[in-house]
Amino acid sequence: MPNTTEQRQQILAGPILRRMEPGRLVIWLASQSPLDFRLQLSVDHDEWQSVLPVTHHPVRVGEHCYLHLLSFTPAAPLPQDRFIEYDLQWLDGHTKDWHGLTEWAADAAQPGQSLPRFVLRSRMDKLLHGSCRKPHHASDDGMVTAANWLAQRSEQPDQWPGALLLSGDQVYVDDVAGPMLTAIHQLINKLGLYPETIEGALVNNSKELFDCEYNYYRRGELLPDIENNESLQKRFFEGARKPVFTSANADNHLVTFAEVIAMYLLVWSPVPWEMIDADTRPALSKEHNQRYERERRHLRAFVSGLGSVRQLLAQLPTLMIFDDHDITDDWNLTADWEQTAYGHPFSRRIIGNALFAYLLCQGWGNNPDAFEGDTMDCVMRWCQTPQSSQQNAIIEHLLGLQCWHYSLDTSPKLLVLDTRTRRWRSETNLRHPSGLMDWEALSELQNEILNHESIIMVSPAPVFGVKLIEAVQKVFTWLGKPLMVDAENWMAHPGTANVILNIFRHARTPRNYVILSGDVHYSFVYGIRLRSSRTTSPHLWQITSSGIKNCFPDRLLDTLDRLNRWLYAPRSPLNWFTRRRPLEIIPYRHSRASRGERLFNASGMGYVEFDSEGKPVNVEQITPTGSACFKMEKTSG
Repeated sequence: MPNTTEQRQQILAGPILRRMEPGRLVIWLASQSPLDFRLQLSVDHDEWQSVLPVTHHPVRVGEHCYLHLLSFTPAAPLPQDRFIEYDLQWLDGHTKDWHGLTEWAADAAQPGQSLPRFVLRSRMDKLLHGSCRKPHHASDDGMVTAANWLAQRSEQPDQWPGALLLSGDQVYVDDVAGPMLTAIHQLINKLGLYPETIEGALVNNSKELFDCEYNYYRRGELLPDIENNESLQKRFFEGARKPVFTSANADNHLVTFAEVIAMYLLVWSPVPWEMIDADTRPALSKEHNQRYERERRHLRAFVSGLGSVRQLLAQLPTLMIFDDHDITDDWNLTADWEQTAYGHPFSRRIIGNALFAYLLCQGWGNNPDAFEGDTMDCVMRWCQTPQSSQQNAIIEHLLGLQCWHYSLDTSPKLLVLDTRTRRWRSETNLRHPSGLMDWEALSELQNEILNHESIIMVSPAPVFGVKLIEAVQKVFTWLGKPLMVDAENWMAHPGTANVILNIFRHARTPRNYVILSGDVHYSFVYGIRLRSSRTTSPHLWQITSSGIKNCFPDRLLDTLDRLNRWLYAPRSPLNWFTRRRPLEIIPYRHSRASRGERLFNASGMGYVEFDSEGKPVNVEQITPTGSACFKMEKTSG
């Protein structure tokens, strides 16, 4: 009979509620063994019903690590707007005993509850959303804040959000603290996550990588010393200098598939941290030692909140989409970047490993049906033979996929965009920023939104950003340096900008159109109207919440915020030099703003309430020190 510790550690991460609908419940978790599961459900404390997974094919990623996406179909559609208590149980193959959540994940339940619950909302009238969660950032974790916020509504099912939307940078594969890398390598050894061979680098396999002198803070030196790799080093490991924004720290960039899988487990669950020695540390130089200690202080605070994070993900249906840091900084920003990165076997493997891990830990649960067939067949072949040839095959397949976007037929309809893999490449200069979506993807988007009264669209990068910051990005693009300032905005590419604006101007565009975004490390709300005589012109709102655990430099953001208001005031002639001149853009002020301030800068989670017509009537940024509420009325300037 396993002891309590063994029972708790059998499930490494989860349960994480994913796509949840009355007729189908999808739950993700990771375990040490290939377990059988069943789901016990109770509506408002009524009799329990038991449901078995419809299909269940665990993906083995190590000797003692299996990833599960469990799909349950109840005998009858589940009721909406009511609490549904659940107990996800696993079967001990030796004793034939079922072990429930109270044994292996007691922290998944809210305070005062013995088991976790969820609510299937009949309308998508409330949402939590956010992006950018960097574990070692010196700020509070917005996921913990959101868990505490939800616990205050533990007896009010009508006050629960319909979903938690994570709009990018759920993990930072390219910006990893030294202590996190230590934990990753311990967990790889503990779970026997699969090793791999490496092509095109000074090390031949993952063991050589982990044992070499370049493993910590020096991974950029692993590239062969040949002239063709100069641009590759700058893109991946030097941490491109960003004089207006921040400096990236890519010198601990994750390389192997096992490293990325271990990272996911460590940012979503407290269990893996119980299995490793947090005091173990590598031999480092004096300079790197100081950085390591600073990062370790921030990481300890992050780990202390993971029980609350597990609780949040066990209560709310969670939908996700990638941005660049889920894979690597500036992912597919320019055509030149793509040619360089995909043209070298080492960088291609780095990108492919992160995308493979994204598929299994994030993308799969958003829309399981989209990956059935060829994709999961390819994954299962790799599981049977986790060798370099099969790994290259799955990476080749994933790099060609065009089904990362998805939609939900909710009310309002929810669309989640892929703004990374279907880019509109510059036809004039390969070093100019690519459009965030190409013509074909935008045409599909238009067909999906026409004739709907209201739409909620998730775009990782804001469609309507801060004009001054976009102008700075444009200047650096003219100078041939778009990578220096992350020139990731919808207006940077003429084709994409014109098409998305034409979609908004279309006569059958939804009357109310809400865009939820992240990416930028600050939060804001804009109201947008067409400058036209049409009495039925659509009303758009750009609602941006960022970051969950990341912030913009305070003084710099304050300067940019005020300059933007002065330079791009409603009557400023500079507005005529922007692509958005046919639009009236109205910034909304938040409740904690000083005079002239429009942007909000603090880690937390965004919250939006919609009325019956799909209009946002309450927009907040929830932080540990209270909420900043955006005043949803016209604001001058």
